[in-house]
Amino acid sequence: MVEELPQSVLFCCDHNSARSPMAEGIMKKLYGTDTYVQSAGVKGDMDIDGFSIAVCDEIGVELARHRTRSFDEMEQWGDDLSSFDLVVALSPASQRKALDLTRVFHLDVVYWPILDPTGLGETREAKLNAYRQTRDQIVEHLKRRWGDPKDIK
Repeated sequence: MVEELPQSVLFCCDHNSARSPMAEGIMKKLYGTDTYVQSAGVKGDMDIDGFSIAVCDEIGVELARHRTRSFDEMEQWGDDLSSFDLVVALSPASQRKALDLTRVFHLDVVYWPILDPTGLGETREAKLNAYRQTRDQIVEHLKRRWGDPKDIK
């Protein structure tokens, strides 16, 4: 069943370098700016993944300027978790962290089992295909939850 778009969504994964920035960028591209969308990682110790940038460029989503951040950095920068309507965890570790951080808030945390493409594939093309699979899984989850973007007013 298609749900109404929330006012704010936080996507999270392990390092905020591949899956969660992809989800953030794709959601913004598909559904516009009526929903405040951010992303974070359990750790913020890596730069944005070049393969994520490449496969998102293929669908018109720009990620090159994304700066990774952790949950801790997010709070230091003034983004309070309690201000989000929904947290979408894209990895088991980020789901655990989000549930731990939100246990005192009335906040929905959902888990989408999205493929971690890092480390997959031997050749450049095989790596890109793994990242495309991740990107396409994110698109499918978004559409399943919030419907076809063409239908959004």
